[in-house]
Amino acid sequence: MIISRTPFRISFFGGGTDYPAWYLKNGGCVLSCTINKYCYITMRYLPPFFEHRIRLVYSNIENCQHFSEIQHPSARETLRYLDFDRGLEIHHDGDLPARSGMGSSSSFTVGMLNACYGLQGKMVNKRQLAMESIHIEQDLIKETVGSQDQVAAAFGGVNQILFHTSGEIEIRPLLLTMARMEELNSHLMLFYTGIKRTASNVADSYVNDIAQKEHQLQRMQEMVEKGAGILQGDGPITDFGALLNEAWEAKRSLSTKVTNHVVDDLYARARQKGAIGGKITGAGGGGFLLLFVPPKDQASVRQALGDLLHVPFRFDFTGTQIIVYEPHLDDCSLAAEQDRADRNICAFRELDTVVK
Repeated sequence: MIISRTPFRISFFGGGTDYPAWYLKNGGCVLSCTINKYCYITMRYLPPFFEHRIRLVYSNIENCQHFSEIQHPSARETLRYLDFDRGLEIHHDGDLPARSGMGSSSSFTVGMLNACYGLQGKMVNKRQLAMESIHIEQDLIKETVGSQDQVAAAFGGVNQILFHTSGEIEIRPLLLTMARMEELNSHLMLFYTGIKRTASNVADSYVNDIAQKEHQLQRMQEMVEKGAGILQGDGPITDFGALLNEAWEAKRSLSTKVTNHVVDDLYARARQKGAIGGKITGAGGGGFLLLFVPPKDQASVRQALGDLLHVPFRFDFTGTQIIVYEPHLDDCSLAAEQDRADRNICAFRELDTVVK
């Protein structure tokens, strides 16, 4: 049995510039972090005693004979990519809900891929997991997704991620003192709006004519260096919150689907009670509301958003990991065990006949 654990991510700046349609022409850059909320994939070879050969358990339960029958896009295409023609039982558990702007679909793909390799006895590096997950989501599933979520989920940490016109992806961990990292973490609050949406549907509203959004995306890309500079400098951390507000205003202009009157009202209420900046995580439209709030004002903000679930978090620096590895008998050993069991049953039957 294998259990993989893969973190969810929060993107601060540069979202939208990680879509190939943009960065292969203009380059791109994001500033993001992963948090201690995780996607867990439990996987084992399924013994040959069941009517089904594949059992997949998530918010639905699928019992199939072949991976091509699986309805879950990421599970199906990951198994297809690896040509995984074995009986499997797969369980998914997540600390946060799907379709909530936390990169959950990419965390699933990275974690699924990591678990599959682990079950085969293969240990692959984080870059391979990230790049293959991007291929699965963009080329096999053909989702309108960017390339930052897979990298963040695979590597973990607080990073600048650069997307070059050549297609190369560069990861630059942000070098902060523990005190500065703690200061940043202590100013961030996460609230669940309860609004579920599919990120690709929101992204479709601005990615398909992304060339027309050049001014906004260039501006958002410039904020990545500025945000990193604030964190790595010795100026007030509140400047980071002000920049988040500026970035949210720029992102809202990408599409009418990025925000709505419910989100706008929540954000306005938080700002009135002391939030300096914030954003809807992910493509927008709903999910989680990230706020930058000085600790002295956080009680007031919680009270103002009392109908929302507050989700405290810490930064994660591990990335995707195999946290449980319990190898079992291989096929040959299993077949031998079954053959011995069959012979024992026959022997007992013969002995029973003799005794009678």
